[in-house]
Amino acid sequence: VLPIADRHEEYARKVSEVIGAAGIRTELDARSETLGYRIRAAETVKIPYILVVGDREQSDSTLTLRRRGQKAQETLAIEEFCSRLKEEVKARGIS
Repeated sequence: VLPIADRHEEYARKVSEVIGAAGIRTELDARSETLGYRIRAAETVKIPYILVVGDREQSDSTLTLRRRGQKAQETLAIEEFCSRLKEEVKARGIS
């Protein structure tokens, strides 16, 4: 989970906690680096889902999903992301 700015860190923590409570492994990257640097770093270590949160996501209680290897971004509700990921894991047969 990547907050765009310092003021989004509290919401990013909330998103991370909700996702973690759903049984999904998550990590918060709130370093004082630029967002582009943190996205590139996540892609370099092959993190499959990068979740970006900013003003719009905070006001709408959503998150922006970036999948590794894809340019398209998608804005989802937190619960919708959790349910989609659980379905994907179930379909793959991963426990």
